[in-house]
Amino acid sequence: MDKLHLQQMLESIYQELLPRLQIESVNPHNPVKVNYLPEPWRLLGTGNYAAVVYHPDHPDLVVKIYAPGRLGFEEEVEVYRRLGTHAAFSECFYAKEGFLILKRLYGVTLYNCMHLGLRIPKQVIRDIDEALDYARHRGLYPHDIHGRNVMMHEGRGLVVDISDFLDKQPCSKWNNLKKAYYWLYLPLLYPLRLRVPYFVLDLVRKGYRSGALFKSFCRRLFQILPHR
Repeated sequence: MDKLHLQQMLESIYQELLPRLQIESVNPHNPVKVNYLPEPWRLLGTGNYAAVVYHPDHPDLVVKIYAPGRLGFEEEVEVYRRLGTHAAFSECFYAKEGFLILKRLYGVTLYNCMHLGLRIPKQVIRDIDEALDYARHRGLYPHDIHGRNVMMHEGRGLVVDISDFLDKQPCSKWNNLKKAYYWLYLPLLYPLRLRVPYFVLDLVRKGYRSGALFKSFCRRLFQILPHR
């Protein structure tokens, strides 16, 4: 990207954003909280590790800032290094002191698509599958891919959050989401463009998390119990 553009962005970050930003992580399983964001910065979204903000003068760039005490910054920098340039992923232009400057991805998360009743074509799912295969060939391990971490833009699929792509533990979230897409969404919701209330989506998300935790607990318990 243009060096002058990047320098202007950095000046705004160090002079306006970082000295006044108030961000905290209350629960590692819930999105971080941004208690104060200085003008003219705007909040784009929050995750369990960090917040994503942008400056109106630099709309095609975002700044991802990790909350104090949250780990994973160095790992995310390494993931972007391995990914390089790919249409379905963002790209890292600068990373230092707990924040990254990234290419902004435009679109609507599949989670919000469900709420808004927007049709999600099969091409979106195929694009995300291809992008995850690309990441695997780059020595990465796609992890924590769920409805809030993938987006649709102009009928194409994008992967938003790659922060856990060095985690080698098996993760079935994307496969489970695909099953729900083909078995439930396509035959029932897609034709009718039904809107799913947020509280229903959140109940499904929390239920899935509780079920996954219980399954993990049972697996570990079985491993430590003596076998006869």
